Amino acid sequence: MDLLIPVSAYLHIPFCRRRCYYCDFPISVLGDKTNPNISGSIAEYVDFLSEEIKITPSYDRSLKTVFFGGGTPSLLPPRYLDKILARLDQHFGICSDAEISLEMDPGTFSLEQLSDYKKLGINRFSLGVQSFNDELLEKSGRFHRYQDIEQSINFIHQTNTKNFSLDLISGLPYQTLEDWQLSLEKAIKIQPKHISCYDLVLEPVTAFGKQYKPGKSPLPDDDKTATMYKIAPKILSEAGYEHYEISNYAKSGYQCQHNLVYWENKPYYGLGMGAASYTNNQRFTRPRTRKDYYEWVKSLKETGYFLSSDYLGKIDHLLETLMLGFRLKKGIDLLEIATNFGEKNVRKIYQTLLPYHKKGLVKFQDINDNLITEITDDNYETINRIMLSDPDGFLFSNTILADLFDKLESTV
Repeated sequence: MDLLIPVSAYLHIPFCRRRCYYCDFPISVLGDKTNPNISGSIAEYVDFLSEEIKITPSYDRSLKTVFFGGGTPSLLPPRYLDKILARLDQHFGICSDAEISLEMDPGTFSLEQLSDYKKLGINRFSLGVQSFNDELLEKSGRFHRYQDIEQSINFIHQTNTKNFSLDLISGLPYQTLEDWQLSLEKAIKIQPKHISCYDLVLEPVTAFGKQYKPGKSPLPDDDKTATMYKIAPKILSEAGYEHYEISNYAKSGYQCQHNLVYWENKPYYGLGMGAASYTNNQRFTRPRTRKDYYEWVKSLKETGYFLSSDYLGKIDHLLETLMLGFRLKKGIDLLEIATNFGEKNVRKIYQTLLPYHKKGLVKFQDINDNLITEITDDNYETINRIMLSDPDGFLFSNTILADLFDKLESTV
């Protein structure tokens, strides 16, 4: 497998005011933003993050995408983001037309702050709305309320910020179909270029994971969550949003270029506490606490840059390519699969997915992007691309992928 040079970087900013009840991300809770210790904590973290950037090997290719995720990156004063961006540009280089994204939470930034972020070159903003219902926000442990959303959207429009996204969550405790539909309709009225709709996942270590059981009240049952999922593409597509990924919708030309790097299984730098990177055919996740992360960065300075000796095997790479690729509306290109993983695996993929095609959960396309309805062993070679159907195929993606993985691994 040829090694590709990364041209994307994810930077983890771990600070949050509080931990949401569904969150299992590596974060550091700051509490009240007026706490005098916060500035020192942020400054120290930015120093260590900058040091990691400096130590990380570069390959003489400028970055095309940069993504500040968290945590709540909008808790960082602009001067700290300026320092990080300057170090990135100095060490890797940043293309003049790079997509530079910043995750933000309502109520964590001012009009002046947003203006300053834009002056730094940040040109895409992702606002973590999650819900427009104050009761649901409170029951989810969110810090902000509806009036904070309104104020933040005001700032976005006042600064003429065109490229921004809204995040929404379905399947929350006590959430009704009416709540979800109203969230979608309100999001559309705000006119973001991009909308992400995530289904609640109950992670065992979270407050929700300890308190609730999947499908049990007050969570919506499986039928309601499936209906919520199906409502989104219908409403959003009518409003001009393309359902380009299992959880993401965009106006034409506004797909998130950074996230496409993940879904197309391309390499990227991951920098900061708990960040995962994919370079030199290696996946590596950094320590999930600030203390351990700082010790790890110190060790890099002393011993040199070293991640691990474990490289992805070919079957692992194939399974990841399928898992990520089937999240996209465009699915997977069989010519690329054949080139990278062999014709034998292409045939196994086709044979495994044929029953799902008959159920309408999988679609086959020829080289001209025409749907192929009648498939036989004699003409399957005309298939150029395979994708999951929207919305039913996406809804059953876990089942389909589990079957596919089982069949492929059994051939190794």
